[in-house]
Order: sequence, then structure tokens, then C-alpha cells
Amino acid sequence: MLDCFKCLDLKKTGIFAAGVLFGTAGIRLLSSKDAKKVYTNCTAAVLRARECVMKTANTIQENAEDIYEEAKMINEEREAQAQASEDEEASSAC
Repeated sequence: MLDCFKCLDLKKTGIFAAGVLFGTAGIRLLSSKDAKKVYTNCTAAVLRARECVMKTANTIQENAEDIYEEAKMINEEREAQAQASEDEEASSAC
């Protein structure tokens, strides 16, 4: 039974040591010049994508404003026509 606990302890220690080694290698890899170049290119791509999305959003917003203004004009024209009809009906009733 004691041998199993020693085996588990060695296994846990080995896993911990492998994790430390992997972490250290990972930090070196992530801080290398090649990795920095990849990060820079990825960031540049994100900035380009952001610019494209912002242009599209601005276009959509401008179109929505145009649609809103045209809809207001249509409603104002309909209201004016309705008022003119009411005025005609009132004058013909007299």
C-alpha cells in the first residue's frame, strides 16, 4: 500500500516537473522574435478588419438615417393630403 503512495507521489512530481519545463519553454517561445512578428501581423490584421467593420457600420448608419428622413417626409405628405381632404369635405359640406 505504501508503494502505491510513493508511486503516486513520483507521478505527481513528474507531472509537476513536466509542467514547469513546458511552461518555461512556452514562455521562451512566446517571447521570441518570431512570436513577436506573428503578434504584430495578427494585430495589424485585426486593425484592418476593425477599419472595414467601422466603414460598413458607418454606411449602414447613413442609410438608416436616409431611410428615416424619407419616411418622415412621406408621413408629412400623407398628413398634408389628409388635412387637405378634411378641408375639402368641410368646405363642400357648407
